[in-house]
Formats: sequence, C-alpha cells, structure tokens
Amino acid sequence: MSDRERLTTLYIDKESHKFSAAHYTIFAAGERERLHGHNYAVSAKIVAPMGNNGFAADYNVYKDRIKALCDELDEYLVLPADSPYQRIEEDGDEYRVIFGEEQMRFLRSDTLVLPIVNATVEELSRYLLERLLHASRGDDLRELRVCVASGPGQKGCATWRAG
Repeated sequence: MSDRERLTTLYIDKESHKFSAAHYTIFAAGERERLHGHNYAVSAKIVAPMGNNGFAADYNVYKDRIKALCDELDEYLVLPADSPYQRIEEDGDEYRVIFGEEQMRFLRSDTLVLPIVNATVEELSRYLLERLLHASRGDDLRELRVCVASGPGQKGCATWRAG
C-alpha cells in the first residue's frame, strides 16, 4: 500500500433532514414572488481520509448536526438580511420589511432574518454549508457539500474543499 492518502466519500440523504419554511424570491428592485412555502430537503456529501479502523467520519455525528440545522429553520418565514432590494427594520414584536413601495409586517417570533442575499436554494445551501463547517471545525475533512432541495428534481448545492 502506498503512502498516498485514502479518501472515502460519505453521502447523507435522510428523510428526517428537512424543514418547512415560507419565503419569497426577489428577482429585481421591483419584482418578487408572492409569499409561499416549501418543504425543503437537505443532503450532504462528506469526503474524509479513511482511518485505520475502517471509518472516515461518524455518520451519526453528521446526521445529528444536519438535523439540528434543519430544526433551527423549521416552520419559519425566512428573510434575506443582505438583499440590496429590501430593508428590514425591527418594530416592537414585528419586522417591517420595505420592498420598493411595499411595506410588509411579520411577527419576529415567526421570522428568521438570515445572512443571505436572497431566499433561494443556492443561498440556503451556502448558509447551511457554512453552519455545518463551523459545527465540524476540528474534523479531518477534505470536502463538504450541502444540497437543499425545494422539491423533487430541484436543488442547489454549495461545496467547500480543503485548501
């Protein structure tokens, strides 16, 4: 056997890794979708070195981390904090969202304002990837990919690779 590193790829795609959330996608300064919701599914690909014990990474650890991230988003309205097209202000127990000439009000207790540009599967996958990487700091990973699907056959993925 050579000294070359043996890498293994693990795929995690569990039925329990899902969340329901309301959102609207912003297309341009004056154009957005109507408020609606999706049942999102989250999956991951983990590339790590094979250990001497025949394991690369503990499935249960990553399953628990992904489930916890999904639970944090479940049954909320998701608003993008970093959109250049809308402004979000706190007003008592509400968020007041200014989008063009529109003003929308949402209960703060029902709403998550996330550090994303838009409430899309691409942005949600990047957000969850960053959160999973943070939770996995110290783990010996070579690549991590997180995908978020908003329906069958429709998903966005974000990938990190060790430099």
